[in-house]
Amino acid sequence: MSKSNLLSSVSSALLAGFLSAAPAMAQQAASLSGTVTSQKEGAMEGVIVTAKKDGSNINISVISDDKGRYAFPAAKVGPGKYTISIRAVGYELDGSKNVEVAAATASDIKLKQTRNLAKQLTNAEWMMSIPGTEEEKISMINCVSCHTHERIMKSTYDADEFVAIQERMASYAQVSQPVKPQRRMEQSRASNPEQRFRKMAEYLASINLSQGEKWNYELKTLPRVTGRGTKAVITEYDLGRPTIEPHDVIVHQGQVYYTNFGEQFLGKLDPASGKHTEYPMKIFKPGFPTGNLDIGPDKEGNLWMGMMYQASIAKFDPKTEQFTYYPVSAERNKDDTQLNMVTLNHHVDGKIWVNDAGPQKMLRLDVATGKYEDLDPIKALPNGGNGRSIYDVRADSKNNVYLTEFQTNYLMRVDAKTLEVKTYQTPTNMSRNRRGRIDEFDRFWFAQFRGNKIAMFDTKDESFKEFAVPTKYSTPYDVTWDKNGDLWTGGMTTDRVIRIDQKTGAATEYPLPRDTNMRRMFVDNSTTPPTFWVGSNHGASIVKIEPMD
Repeated sequence: MSKSNLLSSVSSALLAGFLSAAPAMAQQAASLSGTVTSQKEGAMEGVIVTAKKDGSNINISVISDDKGRYAFPAAKVGPGKYTISIRAVGYELDGSKNVEVAAATASDIKLKQTRNLAKQLTNAEWMMSIPGTEEEKISMINCVSCHTHERIMKSTYDADEFVAIQERMASYAQVSQPVKPQRRMEQSRASNPEQRFRKMAEYLASINLSQGEKWNYELKTLPRVTGRGTKAVITEYDLGRPTIEPHDVIVHQGQVYYTNFGEQFLGKLDPASGKHTEYPMKIFKPGFPTGNLDIGPDKEGNLWMGMMYQASIAKFDPKTEQFTYYPVSAERNKDDTQLNMVTLNHHVDGKIWVNDAGPQKMLRLDVATGKYEDLDPIKALPNGGNGRSIYDVRADSKNNVYLTEFQTNYLMRVDAKTLEVKTYQTPTNMSRNRRGRIDEFDRFWFAQFRGNKIAMFDTKDESFKEFAVPTKYSTPYDVTWDKNGDLWTGGMTTDRVIRIDQKTGAATEYPLPRDTNMRRMFVDNSTTPPTFWVGSNHGASIVKIEPMD
């Protein structure tokens, strides 16, 4: 059965229940509720309970409250046979995983302690558990871009073997995953393996199973969420093919679009019906890594995206479902050319800013002519920018562009008219700034990946404000906000979505049902309360969180 047919095979009763605008069907639909308990704790708060209907690719999850009670809204779970799963570190189901849902079905859930705790740990919990200096432990965050820490900890490689492994992994593009590695054509990152990888290799060999059958440290776990963090409904749409890597997710004209990080497709999901569509994109450089990164709409409703190693950016018209491409010129096209991020304020002056992450340059596209200018703003940083890298690019209302620098803790600004470059340092040292966006007041918001914070740069008075995320080693990748002013981000290591009150700095964490390597995020403000969307970059699924307040 094809992916589209599989997604369309979900029963009409269940899909109708997803539509909150259909009260008659919601009244007919059944609900599923009960209490989660264990012999050790009694009633358990913060346990994620997931129901998946037979034959469906849609998973619905809720979280148990302070009395251990869970309840699926009637509009979400209709009559039928369901498989039940849970997520609560240290526990697993004790009993049947299947339930037949009818009107007002009650089904209590009993848990028992797991005999394989290591299998359940998040990447953040591994970092909490392993010994080492903070510098050694924080260096592990680079690993989770492609795979989990569990793979490292359960391995038996010694230091010499880890040098060779890191050399091989450095030859792969960041669009890779264990089921589909893709080699870079330009191999400078894998050069001088002894010099570059020996120190890390010795550390990894000291914390895995190369020296015995058991780890010489205790496995530590995060406490489950409580209170507000339990008040949400989570929907996860499985996309059907394990090599799909949804990286950037947006809601546009009522549809969910995503960039596939490892394959040359633009994806679309209809959140009402669950229908999944893929639009194949042109491959300009056969043999080079495939995949797309940034995506966003312009003023006319077109979607633009960076095509990375295919050395082009693309415009997609949702009405005609056709692409227009803007490849770099032949003389500009090198083995390391990598167009990642795209600004979308070209209605101001006809220019789109793009970063080339290979040579760490900036390009500026004249949309009318299709020609690129080549700029080098990173030279304005200390030591001529040596060892620095541009990560994200965002344009303000006048199409001045702001850049995040990933290796240390800089921001840069390039004036749209004069091309003058200004540099700024974040208050947090070695913050490793990643994705960001500019709000209606021209304030630049961005995630501090290594700094474990969200930051705002006021472009008018050139001041910073930072918000710490609550869990150590969360490593936020992106930040956005809702119509109520709350900030939203997600941990690449914790499988928790984070909601921060700007006024108080108070944070709420919503746990996710599965390992979810979160990248670019989106908040849909057309709903009340706002709805949060993100892709599971390693899990081939799209995740929606509907908070209850």
